[in-house]
Amino acid sequence: MRLLITTQAVDLDDPVLGFFHRWIEEFAKHCESVSVICLKEGRHNLPKNVSVYSLGKEGGVSRFKYVVRFYKYIWALRGEYDAVFAHMNQEYVLLGGVFWRMWGKRIILWRNHKMGSWKTHVAAYIAHTVCFTSPATYVAGFKNAVKMPIGIDIRVFVPQTEKPTPSSILFLGRIDEVKKPLIFIDALKQLLREGVDFHADIYGDPTYQNDPFFTAFKLAVQPLVDTGHVTLYSSIANDQTPTIYAQHAIYVNVTPSGSFDKTIGEAMACGCIVVVANEILRGVIPDPLIVADSADSTARGIRVAFNFSELEREDVVHASRRYIEHEHSLTYLVGRLQSILGV
Repeated sequence: MRLLITTQAVDLDDPVLGFFHRWIEEFAKHCESVSVICLKEGRHNLPKNVSVYSLGKEGGVSRFKYVVRFYKYIWALRGEYDAVFAHMNQEYVLLGGVFWRMWGKRIILWRNHKMGSWKTHVAAYIAHTVCFTSPATYVAGFKNAVKMPIGIDIRVFVPQTEKPTPSSILFLGRIDEVKKPLIFIDALKQLLREGVDFHADIYGDPTYQNDPFFTAFKLAVQPLVDTGHVTLYSSIANDQTPTIYAQHAIYVNVTPSGSFDKTIGEAMACGCIVVVANEILRGVIPDPLIVADSADSTARGIRVAFNFSELEREDVVHASRRYIEHEHSLTYLVGRLQSILGV
């Protein structure tokens, strides 16, 4: 099979989308050739059968030029791909879907957002298949929608031999309101008032530095920074995160259900006990670790994780790792996508 992929970024240094580099590598193992059209191109090291075509965001190109380049690429390459995998951005399907259909290309749209619009319906109608990871995703009820693994490279995301400090907590992700970092901070303050000893590391930057929410976050977290209970770090490249996960006993993610945040799966694969607000893990991890959208509930979840015996902790860690290996590995994901593409 010859595959065309459309995505936002091909960049190992991108803290949000760096993981997709491994996806492309895995596709390349099973395809004669892979052509990737991306909005932004950065550092990458891909197999010889992969070609990358940037729309030019890294050079500050206008949106009009993005569109012109997009049409130029899909036309020039039309004889070099048999199917299209549109990752995350429905706009690619809206722009190119009719042409791909006319040219006989099979189209898969990967969309995993909780919100949608009429554009989402149009893009899903054009695509042969729409893929999602969480039942709470907007497209989950579409007739051509298929639930998929989240795609964790279990060869890279592995526990370390040295066990982390039991009271170590990690929050890794964008410092945006949707990720609910203020709930996490309020939960830590509650634990501190209760005399619970801990240290939390927060890795992440806001989408926009001048966002008023980020200002509020910095004000809220500063007292914990001053007492040494929290250390702040900028966002890091995805290929640096396995070590960070493995150095922490607990990973907290209070993003509400709506998508299966990939960082949760990465943390589980690396041996973290996860405290999450995502219902998709009910029945996979102990119920007390699945928290509500509040500081009280999040604090209780962290406290439960702290109070596990060594044996209980090992059971949760091993069960979490097995779940990712069996249900959400990258190899399993690519195999599923191949079957949908009929190759």
